[in-house]
Amino acid sequence: MRVSKTTTTIKAPREIVWAAVTLPEHVRHWQYGSELTTDWIVGHPIRFSTQWQGQTFEQWGKVQEFRAPFELRYTLFAPRPGLDDLPENYFTMTYVLDDVADGTRVTFIHEDPRELDTVAIDTDAENPVLAMLRVVAESLANV
Repeated sequence: MRVSKTTTTIKAPREIVWAAVTLPEHVRHWQYGSELTTDWIVGHPIRFSTQWQGQTFEQWGKVQEFRAPFELRYTLFAPRPGLDDLPENYFTMTYVLDDVADGTRVTFIHEDPRELDTVAIDTDAENPVLAMLRVVAESLANV
């Protein structure tokens, strides 16, 4: 299983960051224009869909955990040729929000069972999705 973990600090209160992470009108701004569809009830579906070069791309899964405004986790299946829609082909995304002195620390944990080797990656490199989330949340905090 491949596990990657990235973290950033956002200069905004946790409740504002939580809104940026969970409300579809904000998610589309940091998730590559994706439309989020979910009610955030554990066990219920979650779906991201986006248009790119005239095609619709979708990912779907289930909400696994939703503890507002602290942590959420969901599974996702990202279809591609030759990959069956089976539980073992779903990855898991976890978002953890912690208060820190200058705002909110956001940690993304991506667990992908589709790779054979166990790899853990902690990186200080800038994650482009987290960078966009930071821009969106900080702009909401300044409104």
